[in-house]
Amino acid sequence: MAYIKGDERHATCFLCDAGAADPSEDEHNLVVARGSSCFVILNLFPYNTGHLMVAPYRHVGELDDLTDEETSDIWTWTRKSIAAHRATTQPQGFNIGINLGEVAGAGVPGHFHLHVVPRWGGDTNFMPVTGDTKVLPEMLADTYATLAPALKASS
Repeated sequence: MAYIKGDERHATCFLCDAGAADPSEDEHNLVVARGSSCFVILNLFPYNTGHLMVAPYRHVGELDDLTDEETSDIWTWTRKSIAAHRATTQPQGFNIGINLGEVAGAGVPGHFHLHVVPRWGGDTNFMPVTGDTKVLPEMLADTYATLAPALKASS
């Protein structure tokens, strides 16, 4: 709710900040892997446990504005993200999504990113609707510790 109410929103682009940060700060910034033109980051406000985002380092908002290298790198890391989840968290399915534009749900409309959301049977419940609360069974640090080694091994 802090994000929705605006209390936790960044004054700058958090994706640009995380991508430009020194790799020694990756765990603090939740960056689980880095490619040549994009990186994989845990969503600080996840839809579900293990929710990842794949984003280019470059601040670009539209799919059509991505270079061929960025497009290829994003899809490569999306596949690697799915493989890392399958090897470590064994989800039963995935939602892969791109929200282009604020009206389409883009929380960061100026910086393109692709969502990789693992899904398990029964992972949705009444809590978000009735209690304004998402129940996540794992802390972000634990998710990072699980996924980062699997993604880094695929680099």
